Amino acid sequence: MEKGTYQRKSSDKIYVTGHINPDSDSIASAIGYAWLLAERDGLPTVASRAGAVNMQTAFILNTLEIDAPLLLTDASPRFDSVMRRYDVVTPEKSLNEAWTILSRTGGIAPVVNTDGTPYGMVTGGSLFDFLRKIIGPHPKFRDMTISEMLEIQCKEAATTNIPKFQPQTRIKDVIHRLLRQEYNEYWVVDENHRYLGIARQRDIVNPPRIKVILVDHNEPQQSIASLEESELLEILDHHRLGNQPTNAPIKFTVDIVGSTSSLVAEQISESGLSAPPDIAGLLLAGLLSDTLILTSPTTTPRDKAIAEVLARWAFVPGSPLENDNLQSWGERILEAGAGLLTQDPETIVRADMKSYENGGLKFAVAQVETTDLYQISDYVDALREALEGLKKENGLDFAGLMVTDVVEGSSRLIFVDAPPVLDELPYEPLPDGTLLAPGVVSRKKQLLPILLSLLEA
Repeated sequence: MEKGTYQRKSSDKIYVTGHINPDSDSIASAIGYAWLLAERDGLPTVASRAGAVNMQTAFILNTLEIDAPLLLTDASPRFDSVMRRYDVVTPEKSLNEAWTILSRTGGIAPVVNTDGTPYGMVTGGSLFDFLRKIIGPHPKFRDMTISEMLEIQCKEAATTNIPKFQPQTRIKDVIHRLLRQEYNEYWVVDENHRYLGIARQRDIVNPPRIKVILVDHNEPQQSIASLEESELLEILDHHRLGNQPTNAPIKFTVDIVGSTSSLVAEQISESGLSAPPDIAGLLLAGLLSDTLILTSPTTTPRDKAIAEVLARWAFVPGSPLENDNLQSWGERILEAGAGLLTQDPETIVRADMKSYENGGLKFAVAQVETTDLYQISDYVDALREALEGLKKENGLDFAGLMVTDVVEGSSRLIFVDAPPVLDELPYEPLPDGTLLAPGVVSRKKQLLPILLSLLEA
């Protein structure tokens, strides 16, 4: 490598992430697939999430003693992706010491105060300007040797008015301002304004993209922000197609199963590996949650078969689930997510919300589970008000909430500003303005197809 040059931080890490407002399957498949890719393929994967963990998932993670994945809400490159932590000198040190650093870094020596805050930078340009400034009007300096000049303090030759940025500042938010300035380097500082590193303009204008694998979704509106600024490597999902175009071919798997956790578990089994009990229990939780303990209409024979495999790995002596079985673990999972009355309406309508576009309309449908469908009777007005706020906040044409009874296997629907065509939904209107949908438990397979077909009509 040429002296003074550095390899770009392309970030070898690969972030495996589910959708915004993640449910248990989204979290489980992200953690499980990250584990598989690391174990089977040796890839530097990082399980991540695009939103807060809900109550059900928190219960699952706590039971299995697994940490929540890294929070990753935005793929846009930040200053920390182009930052380099160069060696530094203090202002009173000689230019000779700065010259030593400058020659190793390709033309820059950061000058940092003893309290860690930036003072200035000595660069080739600042050195030239300094020498030109002192030699021109001061004849006595003309007879100085180079070695004598290098004994002058660094602070005399440092440029001090250089902009500072936090490591998590998005580059795209400030790039136009930077390009209008004359600086080639910028400070990166922490929240206490202490030196962290230097970002060069040549790296800022072409920052490295983070590598991303999407699980449990493929529609851009359900993914992390600025997904188009990432390097998308793969999609693993079990939902309808709605993916954005990609600049290069990617591995794309969308299959007809009840959960993405099923797809991950199948790959683990097919590779000849055995997931450790905690990972197996987590994937089983994602599967049982999404299929309502294998009773949902989305359940397939493949889900049932791989659930038995996961059970064999998870319910072993010494594991957190050693006293459980498929039914008991599933019941504990559903019960943990069914505490409707313990949540405020704003949380309910946002916790498991997915956005869609069809028929020229933008809309969202949230889903919440309960063990008693009629718990919501006293909360319909509050839930409808929360849906109004959700609609305005996201610029939607209408919004809905599907309250699903996981015991009886039915749902009640609440809509705000629904278009007239939804009057044709084949569900019983109740006096409080909700719709009773007996036997409807799957947003993806039962409710959404009817909504889309009516909107397209």
